[in-house]
Amino acid sequence: MKLGVFTVLLGKLEFNKALDYFAENGVHTVEIACGGYVGNAHCNTTELLRDQGKLREFQRALTDRGMEISALSCHGNALHPNATKAHQFHEDFQNAVRLAALLGVQNVVTFSGCPGESETSQNPVWVTCPWPNDFLRVVEWQWTEKVIPYWIEQDAFLKANGVRVAVEPHPGFVVYNYETALRLRHSCGDSIGVNFDPSHLFWQQMDPALIIRKLAEENALYHFHAKDTSIYDVNTSLNGVLDTKSYREVTKRSWVFRTVGYGHGEDVWKEIISTLQMVGYEGAISIEHEDGMMSVNEGFQKAVEFLKGLLITERIGDVWWA
Repeated sequence: MKLGVFTVLLGKLEFNKALDYFAENGVHTVEIACGGYVGNAHCNTTELLRDQGKLREFQRALTDRGMEISALSCHGNALHPNATKAHQFHEDFQNAVRLAALLGVQNVVTFSGCPGESETSQNPVWVTCPWPNDFLRVVEWQWTEKVIPYWIEQDAFLKANGVRVAVEPHPGFVVYNYETALRLRHSCGDSIGVNFDPSHLFWQQMDPALIIRKLAEENALYHFHAKDTSIYDVNTSLNGVLDTKSYREVTKRSWVFRTVGYGHGEDVWKEIISTLQMVGYEGAISIEHEDGMMSVNEGFQKAVEFLKGLLITERIGDVWWA
């Protein structure tokens, strides 16, 4: 495994300067944002696809620093009921796949998407319970009419380009847990796997290490985000974990995203990293910073320090050595 980072963290900094900063801190791989909700500050896919000179310059910036790309990321909602928005998210995704193929990058990270509740919807509708029965009918309509047809087509597109998609299970989208991730993969194709982000699983009361084992059995573990979540019992005891308050309202929320180690301790993260090692994951541990209580620099530095103490980087025979 290699220490990595999601470059959206320094999206306001020029690409070469961002790479220098990451390299100086011992980062070996980068996950580069190239569209969707995360923007394309460091990777304009349209420009790179049509200009060979700029593509070579982009590649040189990485090779000169001994860095590699773990994934291109375009977290979006290609199933959005607004046709204009859906089209843009879809174009971002397909351009990311095309560029990944040119660069020899294996993974493109995105969301599964979420449709509305009918053909007349204006906004996505995420259903969290089966009753009244309207909700159950909406879920089945979404999967049958929108989700499965779209992703069957994308599976073929991915295979044609020799790339795979790492779908990030995320509440608010139709894939948000282990079961829905496998439903998408089994229904639509094996180029569809998972970008594993424990932060979204922690607050839903899931066991990340167990899910890693189960995904590995399905050969569906494609990429990994290092991000944590702190759960505040004083608020969950009153309101549960479903929380629509702004992330800025830290003291009132049931949970908030944190830098690794600030939501769950070293023992939990040791188990997660060790399980990744046991199942043979050799990809990036990509730091994602969304901690509202730390600056970008502090959150990143603390994550690097924390993870460097946990990662085992060299494998000799059947034994891992530090």
